[in-house]
Amino acid sequence: MKIAALDVDPQCTFSPLCPQELPVQEGDQIADALNAQAQLAELRVLTKDAHPANALWVVDDPQHMLQPLPHPNADLTWVAHAVPGTRGFETIPGLPAVTEYDFVVWKGIEPDLHPYGACYHDLQEKLSTGLIEWLCCQGVTHIVLGGLATDYCVKTTALQLQRSGHFTVLLNLAACRGIAPETTALACQEMAAAGVYLCDNQETLQHTLQQLTH
Repeated sequence: MKIAALDVDPQCTFSPLCPQELPVQEGDQIADALNAQAQLAELRVLTKDAHPANALWVVDDPQHMLQPLPHPNADLTWVAHAVPGTRGFETIPGLPAVTEYDFVVWKGIEPDLHPYGACYHDLQEKLSTGLIEWLCCQGVTHIVLGGLATDYCVKTTALQLQRSGHFTVLLNLAACRGIAPETTALACQEMAAAGVYLCDNQETLQHTLQQLTH
């Protein structure tokens, strides 16, 4: 067994530290849980949104968000967020420097791409980011993940990893925060139905890993 810990988009843009972007309640408070889960793993991976300010899905008014778009790889409108060089692009306080991770995925760099999952650059899931391939090359069998937000990028990443058929995927709910209770609950149902193990906290995560390996 070889475990990788995956920190999905734990960026200031998805926290109260950037209230004008896409703040997730308590999004800046998951660093300790992410660091704790990393102690269970041999490898640690970071994913980050990296969006240009002039992306075609950007709207100025938050009231105009979540409107459908006719583009194949940008399905909804959003306010500008996670722009490289801004506070929102940075990881939340308490996490390691980017160079201390074993692998990093930057996603959404092209102005017409707005992926949610970390495994593919496009919504059709044809253009790989290399994450699945790298994990396979490293001999990873189990993945523990957390991050922001549960009902969007975390969910999509977990499902992509699960569908690959290469890994046992465990979601650490203590290391996640969701945008809304309703969509977070639905996301958890979807992940569980797909075979992702949902763990309420570090203790449950450790116990589940032990059960899976004995």
